[in-house]
Amino acid sequence: MHQVAVEEVEDYRRELVQEGVARLLARLGGMERFVKPGERVLIKPNLLSAKPPEAAVTTHPELLRAVILEVQQAGGIALVGDSPGVGSAAKVAKRSGMLAVIEETGAGFVPFVESREVRGSGVYRRFELAAPYLEAERLINLPKLKTHEMMTMTCCVKNLFGAIVGTQKAAWHLKAGADKDLFARMLLEVYRLREPDLNIVDAIVGMEGNGPGSGDPCQVGLLLAGDNALAVDQVAAEVAGIPKKLLYVENAARRMKLPGAERAEVECLGVDPNEVPYRSFRLPHLSDVQFGLPPFLKHRLRNQLTSRPEVVEGACRLCEICVKTCPPGAIRVEGGRLRFDYRRCIRCFCCRELCPHAALRLKDGWLLSLIKKSGTSL
Repeated sequence: MHQVAVEEVEDYRRELVQEGVARLLARLGGMERFVKPGERVLIKPNLLSAKPPEAAVTTHPELLRAVILEVQQAGGIALVGDSPGVGSAAKVAKRSGMLAVIEETGAGFVPFVESREVRGSGVYRRFELAAPYLEAERLINLPKLKTHEMMTMTCCVKNLFGAIVGTQKAAWHLKAGADKDLFARMLLEVYRLREPDLNIVDAIVGMEGNGPGSGDPCQVGLLLAGDNALAVDQVAAEVAGIPKKLLYVENAARRMKLPGAERAEVECLGVDPNEVPYRSFRLPHLSDVQFGLPPFLKHRLRNQLTSRPEVVEGACRLCEICVKTCPPGAIRVEGGRLRFDYRRCIRCFCCRELCPHAALRLKDGWLLSLIKKSGTSL
């Protein structure tokens, strides 16, 4: 059985978070079970973009503080690193409040800049992952529980995509992002190259709606932890109330028969998530009903059966972040406004995820819109 500890924490007051993390870890044997004196311990939070903590886009700095202190008390050398979706790690860490915590606790800050090649053994045989991610003796994964417009949920496994440095993320979206099942498989292959020793999920305040960057904060009041990322993600999905058919990573893990992929293998310690009064997360915009269709129909009906990004009138500031980060290069500025090439667009929605001004929305194809109105699903 894979054990997942669950603790209630009301808000981000420092003492509440530190006490909650201590209780959480005690159920798993304490931080001493995961960290030995003198070990270099990489803590990998979610540093998606430069937003303040209250936006719920990034891991909360008080959770990072509590984990750093636990690592240091266990005798470990705490390091913090990630590769944001846009902007420098230093800028994102400062805006999110995490840089101040790193400096106050004396932890090391190791932005993911350099990468090393790692050989895979699955569908993909070659990855380049951040050097600090591979070199650390221990890895603690610190994701935020959020909805995700492409994968429905982002938590432990998806957070490890940050080990791919900078613009290489766009290359992987281009290579695998046109197919959700294939993209989920790629995420799992990254996860298996370096499985975290410990996963601690920030679900005190999560994100619902159009996550991971443009959704709305939602109060949950929980911390989750375990040494198997897939097991923790299963409990997190139950907390969020996400239907199993929409959990692409978890479904791919079951097909691959990975440890922790079956709910029957998971035991919850502490708070029973089924007894905590919370409501299910509001899910992202349903943007695709192509799954299960023959390939020739997918190609012919793609624009009709999917959503596409478009500009919210008056909201775009022409910062060109979407232009620079679009994996297939399907966005340009022309005549003082954004233009989209929907034939090239792979519907990864990185543009919406990384837009700092919430200036993009999704417009349904006519057939997708008709299906939604009729209540039919494919």
